[in-house]
Formats: sequence, C-alpha cells, structure tokens
Amino acid sequence: MNIIVTGGAGFIGGNFCHYMTKKYPEDTILCIDKLTYAGNLETLAPIMDKPNFKFFQADIADREAIYKIFQEEKPDIVVNFAAESHVDRSITDPEVFLRTNIIGTSVMLDACREYGITRYHQVSTDEVYGDLPLDRPDLFFTEDTPIHTSSPYSASKASADLLVQAYARTYKLPCTISRCSNNYGPYHFPEKLIPLIISNVLNDKKVPVYGKGENVRDWLYVEDHCIAIDLIIRKGTVGEVYNIGGHNEKTNLEVVKTVLDKLGKSEELISYVSDRPGHDRRYAIDPAKIHKELGWLPETTFETGIQKTVDWYLDNRTWWENIISGEYKNYYEKMYGNRG
Repeated sequence: MNIIVTGGAGFIGGNFCHYMTKKYPEDTILCIDKLTYAGNLETLAPIMDKPNFKFFQADIADREAIYKIFQEEKPDIVVNFAAESHVDRSITDPEVFLRTNIIGTSVMLDACREYGITRYHQVSTDEVYGDLPLDRPDLFFTEDTPIHTSSPYSASKASADLLVQAYARTYKLPCTISRCSNNYGPYHFPEKLIPLIISNVLNDKKVPVYGKGENVRDWLYVEDHCIAIDLIIRKGTVGEVYNIGGHNEKTNLEVVKTVLDKLGKSEELISYVSDRPGHDRRYAIDPAKIHKELGWLPETTFETGIQKTVDWYLDNRTWWENIISGEYKNYYEKMYGNRG
C-alpha cells in the first residue's frame, strides 16, 4: 500500500513514519510536510534513504501541490497529522492555525474524494473536549463527550473533526478520527513541556511552570500512540471516533519534578510564571472503546516512558541543540540542495 503521512517531519508524525517504515517494509510511506518552524528533517534522517520512504515538501493547504502528489503517487491511505499545535502560539496568532488545521484538512479531504482512497484518518486531540474539574477524578472524556473548546488551537482541531465527519456523511468518504492525550517521547520539539524541561535543565536554565503547576494531563508515550493509529487505519470502523489515552495522569509540577529527579537536578530550577489565559485544568481520556473494539491498551508506563525519553535526549543532544540554535532549518539545503 501507499500511505500518505502529513506532518511527518513533526513530533508524532515523525515517530509514525519511523514506526511504519520499519514494521511494513512492503508499504511505501509518502511523507508530506511544509517544514514550518516545528518541521524538522533531521527527525527523518534515519529513514530518508529507505526504499519504502518518500519525502515531499508541501503545504496541505496548497491544493495544486497536494493534488499533484495524489495523482502521481496514488495513495491508498491518508493519515493527517499536519497541524499547528502549540496553544500559546494559537493565542497570539490564531489565523495560521485556521489555515493549516481547517483549510488544510479540507484540501486533503477533497483530494481523497477526487482520487479515491480506502481510508482517511484524522489525528485530533483530547483538547476538543475542553477540560475536566480537578476535584472530580472520576470523570473522563469519552467519544460521546460534547465538544467544548478553550483555545484557538482546540477550536481549529474541533472544526477539522466536524469537517471530516461531514465528508464521511455527505460524500461517504471512509474516514476515522482519533483523539489522543498529551504525547511524549523522542523527537519532541523543545517548546513543549517535557523536552523544554530537559533542554533547560541540561543548560542550567530555569524551568517555567504555569501558575502553581496543578493542571493535570494524561501522558501517552508516542510509540503507543503510533500502534493505536496503525490499528485504527487497518481494523477501525469507518465513521468512528477513537479516544487514545495513556492512563498516566500527572500534574505539570509532578512531571517537572520527575524530570529534575531523573537528571539529578535541584527543584530550585523551577520558576513559577503567570498562568496561560483559559488554561485547561485537567485532561483525562477513557480509552475503553479502542480497547474493546481493537484490543489496544498503552504498553508504556510513565515511569518507563519518561526514563526512555530522558535517555534519548541525553543521547541525541545535537538534535535538540540544533533546534535551539536554529541550525536545524538548514538541514534540508545541506543534505539535499545539490541533488538536483
């Protein structure tokens, strides 16, 4: 099969490309990425020359470019990871989120209608559900939880989900959607919480914590997420939404203290800063549906996953140091600029 993976030079999409090229050498992974600030070709360097992997630099909102790829490569499956995803950036500049997350999704759906696919999968987020109260640990997001967004980012993702469902109903496009909790693991862009902690601590810089650090997130190791999506695109029911959760709820402060402990650093590096506007209090996913229908459960505990993550960042300092310095943006030109 030919499988398009959009946003494949990003964090989760990049890990998915690694996972799929290794597990399915008979399939061809067609990676599309615009290479915005968070797209990093160094993430794909280990698989760039594999015979079952192709990279295309393109914007999913560019209809002409996307249609050309579909026409030439004839994909069977599309997995759409491509998205602007940083909440703080969406608060300061919402428009770019609308273009990529909504218009880009519509272009991908139209291409699927025009050229035909066996499955379109939309990678969404638990943030479309809003948040849960801190004093009700018995409450969880299910697939039937109403959408109730808090930021321009989550609103744009919810809009994309609704568009996917509309195409499934109106045009009978074979679609599925997954909504995941917070991912962590290798190749995570250093502006996000866990890699930010690691990179700051290793440079003896303060670690910023919003408010009192009481906000709770459900942490999912990225490889577990990749396994879940692989199951959905092959065995999931068309038209369905699947929640993917890690069963690893932690406050932001607990996460920070855990990483500091793993690195042998003092909690004096913690710096409490003003809270984010509209900051969601708690995310927690009930993954009972995907477990019942597809047999999926997360395999990685937070203790195991965070150790693997810390070890990866220690072993791959060049990767994240290049991002911090801005050098990663020159990688494509250095590696491929003279290949004509």
